[in-house]
Amino acid sequence: MDLARYQRQTLFREIGQDGQERLLAATAVIVGCGATGSALANLLVRAGVGRVRIIDRDFIELNNLQRQILFDEDDIAANLPKAEAAGRKLRRVNSGIAVEAVVADVNAGNVLDLIGDATVVLDGTDNFTTRFLINDACIRLALPWVYCGVLASYGMTATFVPAGAAEKLPGERAVTGCLRCLMGDAPAPGATATCDTVGVIGPVVTLLSSIAAAEAIKLIVGRGTLNPGLLHFDLWLHEYEQFGGGGPRPGCPACDLHRLEFLEAEAGATSAALCGRNAVQVSVTAPGGRAPRLDLARLERQLAPVASRLARNEYLLRAQIDGYEFTVFPDNRAIIKGTEDENLAKGLFAKYIGG
Repeated sequence: MDLARYQRQTLFREIGQDGQERLLAATAVIVGCGATGSALANLLVRAGVGRVRIIDRDFIELNNLQRQILFDEDDIAANLPKAEAAGRKLRRVNSGIAVEAVVADVNAGNVLDLIGDATVVLDGTDNFTTRFLINDACIRLALPWVYCGVLASYGMTATFVPAGAAEKLPGERAVTGCLRCLMGDAPAPGATATCDTVGVIGPVVTLLSSIAAAEAIKLIVGRGTLNPGLLHFDLWLHEYEQFGGGGPRPGCPACDLHRLEFLEAEAGATSAALCGRNAVQVSVTAPGGRAPRLDLARLERQLAPVASRLARNEYLLRAQIDGYEFTVFPDNRAIIKGTEDENLAKGLFAKYIGG
């Protein structure tokens, strides 16, 4: 492969030609393609990571464009899911690598398959349930991963190298603790601020994503000093702090005791309120954690008598019913806009979609 496009990057001696070859041979999996995920994907595709898999469950809305750099108004008009829109743009940026767009909700039934071939996993999500699931999966598979979080003007990131992952990486890397070592249990619903209550500014996304992408590159090329703990910064006040770090915490349920509770999901309907959206995602899994597929064309016909508006493409079906907007995906999942009541959303899903 012609490395000329990476000439400025290979001139940096910590990467060099051998580091670029490692990048081209690597697979980065980005879970979530909102503000952070789209910035991470942009940086890693341009850096020449050979395979970048982008997984996202959502579609694009107008208020995303303030900070989600891969999307535009045409994507909204086309009703494109975020992963698909990102994939189309990034393939035009770098045709020499493989960009995989996966429109799916990452859950206990599919996470091991989706990230199993990764060299590194990056967090572009907006909720701690999924982050703790990634944490469990990376411990099970011995994969390094980078946690990312942004809110208002501050960001947080940490790099984790579970037991067994260090041996797979070039260079010498120490085994670290995990997300549960740093944070314990997932925060209770309503216990933390969200972008719906305090907002988020674009520059903090850019800074955090640059730090996290650099961590991924360091892991892949086997050089450079990794973030030693939880880095927290407030970009508005120019405050930077480092917390924690070191090896696994004795008694940690995940990396010490190996109780991977977030991988032990049961079949049935699950729901999650979406940050800043006045919307709830409802998904249904079968025994074993697999999602039965929905026939969107058939569902469109079923909903026609009760829906005031219907629109469908190959990725999703949109329906306006009783004042609620349903966006239904083939993986037996819907985002129901117009409520933050998860029980109500589950009821609406069961009434109009089934499950």
